[in-house]
Amino acid sequence: MLYARGVAFIRRVRTASGATAVQIAEYGGGRQRIVQHIGSAHTEAELGVLLARARELLEDPAQGVLDLGIEPTPPVAPLVRPAAEPALLQAPREAPIGGRGGPGRVVGTDSRLLFETLKGVYAALGFGAVGDEVFRDLVIARVVEPTSILDSARVLTDLGRQPASYATMKRTLARAAAGGAYRDQIATLCFNHALTSGDVSLVLYDVTTLYFEAEKEDELRKVGFSKERRVDPQIVVGLLVDRHGFPLEIGCFEGNKAETATMIPIIRAFQARHDLAEMVVVADAGMLSGTNLRELDEANLRFIVGSRVTKAPIDLASHFRWHGDAFTDAQVIDTITPKNARRGENDPALRAEPRWDPAQHTGSWRAVWAYSAKRAARDNKTLTAQENRALAVISGEKAARTPRFVKTTGGKPTLDSASLARARSLVGLKGYVTNIPADLLPAAEVISSYHDLWHVEQSFRMSKTDLRARPMFVRTRDAIEAHLTIVFTALALSREVQNRTGLAIRNIIRQLRPLRSATITINGATQTFAPAIPADQQMILDALRHPEPTH
Repeated sequence: MLYARGVAFIRRVRTASGATAVQIAEYGGGRQRIVQHIGSAHTEAELGVLLARARELLEDPAQGVLDLGIEPTPPVAPLVRPAAEPALLQAPREAPIGGRGGPGRVVGTDSRLLFETLKGVYAALGFGAVGDEVFRDLVIARVVEPTSILDSARVLTDLGRQPASYATMKRTLARAAAGGAYRDQIATLCFNHALTSGDVSLVLYDVTTLYFEAEKEDELRKVGFSKERRVDPQIVVGLLVDRHGFPLEIGCFEGNKAETATMIPIIRAFQARHDLAEMVVVADAGMLSGTNLRELDEANLRFIVGSRVTKAPIDLASHFRWHGDAFTDAQVIDTITPKNARRGENDPALRAEPRWDPAQHTGSWRAVWAYSAKRAARDNKTLTAQENRALAVISGEKAARTPRFVKTTGGKPTLDSASLARARSLVGLKGYVTNIPADLLPAAEVISSYHDLWHVEQSFRMSKTDLRARPMFVRTRDAIEAHLTIVFTALALSREVQNRTGLAIRNIIRQLRPLRSATITINGATQTFAPAIPADQQMILDALRHPEPTH
């Protein structure tokens, strides 16, 4: 088909591959000569773009650059004014958008590349087994831009998805909360992923609090000890992760429930769900209660729990008697700690610290104490600041609540020098309590295993900041459980994205979200064109689509 433009014209030629080539040619001397090849189109939309480009080149006054071999001549003014010529100041009529031969229009842009990439990671984790696309979309929306359920439709539209109605989203949340079926499926899939990509013989546990924008308490949302120092109703959330921070189990408790009372229910649920006989549970000193340790031991579970520094004088009685408070940097002392304060098996008369034997020391656990010069310097700096504040309060220079190291003597505040001296004698010490014998786990590995706790703390920070799990605006228990299921799944997706790329999830979203696809209507057809991808972003996409195998 030919579009005559004097001696130059546009021609379309069918290629051997089935595509349509668009070319600018000239006709002279009974022969055709191709002046410029514009490109090849495989769809009507691409063909429309190429034809529009060719017309622009022909209509350009500077088209002589096409080397047509002729001199452009000025157009001849018409002798008679056309009847349809627009009057003065009258806007010329344009061809209808998307009409045949009309100008092309961009009808929308979106970040569907980001959505499809996260969708691929979601499927790789096996979460597609849940069989709920609306649930998947809500999880991805929370990873990209955490917001309310109602506003998630806007986020999904920006990601190139046709969002479900608000009523459908609410029904999806109801299914997610009903009987915990979705939570059970996701937890099982997370465990399977951790089992194939890492090691689940050691798990990390910690708790946090999530507050509500509410004034009244109920049977779940209660005022309690808040890690954010708030007085709003809250819930206590326990999280179990593997040693790399990948989530394995999550639990919800009343806001005034003690942290120590949350660990055993979650551990037991995790153990029963996956039929585990043995594993090592690592938790911080907040979980150090006699009941917790006894129940873990009775369940044939190993544990490593942080010890309170105030227990050092009891555990290290022999060392303090024979060596005083002198320690060397990186010194490690492997000893025992009593299960309760009323029973001690460490004899200070013996110069050597006892080595824990579960058969011999039935009233004690194994205790590992480590000294760090860097920690000692940091602890001394903190104690000096606390001492200066105490002196300022005693002298009346600062009005405040009674700080540390201040006692009342004869109705007047005085410095508690004995407590201060005791605290300074313990600087630099960090203790760990475990029921794993030294022949199974050396002291250095006890310490390194405990230090992996920063992974669960990082996961909590992600859930609170990147995924905005707080504050909550829902009020019923089912809605709260559904919200936690969404956050738990989004946390697993985010951790996997970070593990594959080595970049923070917010960094990845900032880099990939601006890569927007454009939907163009031209020549009566509509087509979406992918964005150009810079090299740095292509490396991220490659890492997410083709991760390195994990051993």
